[in-house]
Amino acid sequence: MIFARLAFRSLAARWLTVSLTILAIALSVVLFLGVEKIRNGAKASFADTISGTDLIVGARSGSVQLLLYSVFRIGNATNNVTWESFEDIREMPGVAWAIPLSLGDSHRGYRVLGTTAEYFDRYKFRAGKGLEFTSGVAFDDVFDAVLGADVVASLGYKLDDPIIVSHGIASFTHHEDKPFRVAGILAKTGTPVDRTVIVSLEGIEAIHVDWVGGGRAAGSLTAEQARTLDLSPKAITAAMIGVESKLRIFTLQRAINDYAEEPLLAVLPGVALQELWAVVGVAETALLGVSLMVVATALIGMVAMIFAGLNERRREMAILRSVGAGPGLIMTMLIAEAALIAAAGAAVGVAILYAGLAALQTWLDATYGIYIPPTGLGEREMITLAAAVAAGALAGLAPAARAYFISLSDGMSVKM
Repeated sequence: MIFARLAFRSLAARWLTVSLTILAIALSVVLFLGVEKIRNGAKASFADTISGTDLIVGARSGSVQLLLYSVFRIGNATNNVTWESFEDIREMPGVAWAIPLSLGDSHRGYRVLGTTAEYFDRYKFRAGKGLEFTSGVAFDDVFDAVLGADVVASLGYKLDDPIIVSHGIASFTHHEDKPFRVAGILAKTGTPVDRTVIVSLEGIEAIHVDWVGGGRAAGSLTAEQARTLDLSPKAITAAMIGVESKLRIFTLQRAINDYAEEPLLAVLPGVALQELWAVVGVAETALLGVSLMVVATALIGMVAMIFAGLNERRREMAILRSVGAGPGLIMTMLIAEAALIAAAGAAVGVAILYAGLAALQTWLDATYGIYIPPTGLGEREMITLAAAVAAGALAGLAPAARAYFISLSDGMSVKM
């Protein structure tokens, strides 16, 4: 088509200005699609914070609150769950496994989790991926501790280093008489496990055997003396439950929620995660709006570029008119120029995006726990790109209409 050839040659003649405009549109497309990819990756990573666990059980409160303190280590439980109740739940029909969780202490701003060695086998994230050790092993001594990746990166611990646990979350009281030893270091997961110090339930009991009313009693016991005592836990904070059959989940959930001995709450992690995302995911709408505004700004810049070039192209328009090109052809040519610039910007933007994702995927996963799979553009992204190109073509209507009214005499006359 003649107007397409004219548009392409006109753009080639102004390659520097056109290239800068294409780059501006490409960067805006990278921002929009990048935000969309990161948003989807963050949402998927958030939903995969815990997988393979069918129910989370704790004292009766709210599902989001239970999820926050048991999985994300944020906030505190309204009450503890007695060990007897946990054992009853573990023996309920349909329960395949149960992992106790005990929270309440901290270490230099990081939460301390008391659990069993089975936790390292049962905790799954990102659709079934398990915990891995970069060095050391799971604890097999009362005063062994396993550290998450962020704890090690921040505090610089290595194997066999001593760790002093603090009593409570924000406390100046420490269990310095019963230090733990770093027995293992976990690989980066992008989950709250990275920010957790994990010890045994017996270790939690041992550091509190001589504490009364939040303080150390007179004649406190040494670590070696504590080892000789019965360190069976009396209460836990929450529990992770796996069922033998997915068909039994709701039956078991109802049985736990109706447990007569004490008020308990059992929640499905996936449902609670969706509820939590509905609260914290509001920012994604704002990010999407900002990226759309950037795309719109780039298109406006393209229109400004075409408008700015019209005065310099008056003679070009007049020559085209003089050789028989009608106003309609000139309008179509300018619209085609705008569409070509928008399409080229979108294509370059997609290329930059995927090159950047290929280079940064591992870093994003390791640093922020955001896993972005190497998938193609989704339907929503394709529609947005098509809309951007169409908007670019429509944006060319204004300068095309302006060119329509540039007369032949005005273009050929010499201005003094």
